[in-house]
Amino acid sequence: TTFTTTTKDGAEVEMAVIEEFEFNHKNYVVGALIENDTINEDGFYIFRTKLIKDDVVVEKITDPDEYRDAAQAYMEMN
Repeated sequence: TTFTTTTKDGAEVEMAVIEEFEFNHKNYVVGALIENDTINEDGFYIFRTKLIKDDVVVEKITDPDEYRDAAQAYMEMN
């Protein structure tokens, strides 16, 4: 499964879903960049997900504390 997100400079990038998890009653997805049809496993990124009218919407986490806590929870799961 993949999703598209926008970088800070406005470019759209495709990401592969590595894992989904729940933490503090919120849903998250771990993504990795896709480059030349290959998953780049050099870095993973965490996004919040929400279900809106039967569609899963991926959102950037703008709160540094939420990102840190979600990343720590993910690391402890693995």
